[in-house]
Amino acid sequence: MIPAVQLVPVLPFPLVQPGDDLAKTVLAALEDADLRLVAGDVLVLAQKVVSKAEGRYVTLSEVEVSAEAEQLAAQADKEPALAQLILNESREVLRVRPGVIIVEHRLGYVHANAGIDRSNLPEEEAAAVLLLPENPDASAAALRSALEAAFEPGLAVIINDSAGRAWRQGTQGFALGCSGITPLEDQVGRPDLFGRPLEVTEVAMADEMAAAASLVMGQADQGCPAVVIRGASWQVSEQGSEALLRPREMDMFR
Repeated sequence: MIPAVQLVPVLPFPLVQPGDDLAKTVLAALEDADLRLVAGDVLVLAQKVVSKAEGRYVTLSEVEVSAEAEQLAAQADKEPALAQLILNESREVLRVRPGVIIVEHRLGYVHANAGIDRSNLPEEEAAAVLLLPENPDASAAALRSALEAAFEPGLAVIINDSAGRAWRQGTQGFALGCSGITPLEDQVGRPDLFGRPLEVTEVAMADEMAAAASLVMGQADQGCPAVVIRGASWQVSEQGSEALLRPREMDMFR
């Protein structure tokens, strides 16, 4: 039987400030939304909330700019300080055009502008940008531990972000970090509709859930950074999101 999956927004959700206890904030929001998590639930949390709580702000005027960053900024038509931060957060610059710098982030993801963003920051923070969390898997694991202590074992946490794709237009949600869930589910050998065994199918389960939650979260002024996915079928794992990264030798798009 195909499960009926629910996407439940955690609302209201407060604006998060640097230094806030993320677990306490999420638990309070769940209580305010009258939501009690049960085994099998997956909490998907927007990256910006995690980055804000972890104080991943940088003020552009305080960035020391190198000659390499000056050159990169000229190529991409970006502020030199922003170009420097992109270099700082990256292993390698892959592509550059006016408006965007495609890099391999230090976490291994191929990402535009190293995931650095200033959208949905209040006006008083206009001179700052927000970096990705230092270790999204660790952040997800810490939050999962707190949630399971408050509710019950058998929960999973996904930290999601949005990114463009090399071969399609538009952005889509993806799993930046995860805990408790098998991020890449191997279905090789399972029968298809007519009994033939699948030969190459691997499902990016954490990405599927991250994208589903993004439908509810939105990308603009919705103010919904947390979504509970209930009723989905998934496998328990302590493996992190690195399982979703394609090995360089198999990456045909670089």
